[in-house]
Amino acid sequence: MITGFWVSSAIYVAAKLGLADQMAGGSVNADELALSVGAHPGALYRLLRALSSIGVFTETESRFFALTPIGNLLRSDVPGSLRAFSLAGREIGWEPWGQLLHSVRAGETAFDHIHGMGYFEFLNQNQELAWLFDEAMTGFVTMNGLAAAAAYDFSTFSKIVDVGGGNGALMDAVLKQNPKVKGIVFDQPDAAQAAEKRLAFAGLSNRCECIGGDFFKALPSGGDAYLLASIIHDWDDERALEILRNCRLAMGSSAKILLLEMVIPSGDAPFFGKLLDLNMLVNFGGRERTEEEYRDLLSAAEFELTRIVPTRTPTSLIEAIPV
Repeated sequence: MITGFWVSSAIYVAAKLGLADQMAGGSVNADELALSVGAHPGALYRLLRALSSIGVFTETESRFFALTPIGNLLRSDVPGSLRAFSLAGREIGWEPWGQLLHSVRAGETAFDHIHGMGYFEFLNQNQELAWLFDEAMTGFVTMNGLAAAAAYDFSTFSKIVDVGGGNGALMDAVLKQNPKVKGIVFDQPDAAQAAEKRLAFAGLSNRCECIGGDFFKALPSGGDAYLLASIIHDWDDERALEILRNCRLAMGSSAKILLLEMVIPSGDAPFFGKLLDLNMLVNFGGRERTEEEYRDLLSAAEFELTRIVPTRTPTSLIEAIPV
């Protein structure tokens, strides 16, 4: 466990060099791969060998390597790609994680302590990193969104409002699986424009409207489901309540709110959300929550938690209705 950062560093280098994209066609010689990506042949072989030992790649014959199902997720062109997630974790989040001790001692976000501003404000001033973060979230949310679409019946809704829907990746997946449903993607104006382009490319423009705005101010009305995927965990309780209350104001009495989040289980069983919770502490100032904490938070915003639907990923769909 102490050497866990060795693994994440090796995966980062593989992602940065684009090794998985180069290996998409099948087994590749390490020396030829080094030439393609501009790496030292001997050093790259050692990297490939190490990553093969933990299942990212596999050595099919001497000095020839191929992708495994895990390594395939480092390709940039697959649904749910985690390549950008790996890059963002190192190029944006690495330095704050080095200040975890500060967060634990002071109870404050290390990112703000280092940069003198919050995560999203920082991204607004660094467009290249903002693009990387958006790509990382696209892969992360798409993977979890596909799992949610398989676990939950969205076909019962007429119109779904995806609050903080980014570039529309989740709405794209939901609408394709539910051909009678219509949608609204609501996010910052730049994100809404990106979603409009994505959904147009997917042939879904006639079923989805993309609206720019600020979920801390007001939300579009008219939806019978308000979907928030990995949104509430970004914020402390006070700011999370602002978002939920705005959802409540926009919703009709028969609508539902759906939160796609990791729900922390009781006990000391391994669960990715417990580590993600530390990332929220270090980088965002938000938090992962238990079922009881979500129940209390939703109740404060005048919702009643009705059920929690697990998915094949660590995320669950938290369903609630207005009261």
